[in-house]
Amino acid sequence: MEHALSTLPAAFAQVDVLVNNAGLALGLEPAHRASTDEWEQMIDTNNRGLVVVTRQVLPGMVERGRGHVVNVGSVAAHYPYPGGNVYGATKAFVHQFSLNLRADLVGSGVRVTCVEPGMAETEFSLVRFKDAEKARAVYQGVTPLSGADVADAIHWAVTRPPHVNVNVLELMPEQQAFSPLAVRRR
Repeated sequence: MEHALSTLPAAFAQVDVLVNNAGLALGLEPAHRASTDEWEQMIDTNNRGLVVVTRQVLPGMVERGRGHVVNVGSVAAHYPYPGGNVYGATKAFVHQFSLNLRADLVGSGVRVTCVEPGMAETEFSLVRFKDAEKARAVYQGVTPLSGADVADAIHWAVTRPPHVNVNVLELMPEQQAFSPLAVRRR
């Protein structure tokens, strides 16, 4: 990452907006049957990658007294579902890391936003299931968010006046909501 960022063309070297958009989910197995290799891959992608890139870009933003870090989280950080064990945990990390960055950067001119989408039809389910039919079934009968919807929310957050910081922005398709707590009856 250091090399990639150090070789940016001059016009792009001073990063004003960083969008960390890692969203890797693998499998839907319950925790006791899930693959620890998949867990590690999700943690490395969704968390380690995010903090490493942020750390590389942040000093320049602080030095210039301006910038915006946007971390793409997920509603899975707040609304658990069966099989979402480590994916949801990685997104809870993204949420909390964003809030902690905000606390560290208050008064620096650098803003931090965590955008937390719900069901969005992207390559997300295809990567998770590695099966096009299963991926299509996730969105069957629903009008999910699109990548453009999420990008529009990000654009809105980063185009607020410099004195406005959007801390967290949660969005879902109208056909999605959070469900009641699970209860197993005998």
